[in-house]
Amino acid sequence: MWQQGPSAAFDELDVTTLRERLRTMSDDQLVKFGKAAAYMCSPKANLGHAPRKEFVVQLDEARSEWRRRHPKSVEGNLC
Repeated sequence: MWQQGPSAAFDELDVTTLRERLRTMSDDQLVKFGKAAAYMCSPKANLGHAPRKEFVVQLDEARSEWRRRHPKSVEGNLC
């Protein structure tokens, strides 16, 4: 589900491809992806360090897709 690989690959995170993948996910899949992204941005997952940029981008894109699908429910399940 994640776009994984060496850190050099993260420098080239293809946001367009990520957005396309997120659009094809069901709401349940999107929520799971968003929760996983939120965890990967948490201090616990990063041993107290700042989260890696690629995980922040994935979380932001998941939240954006949720808002696109559910415009009146901005809070949604991906807070």
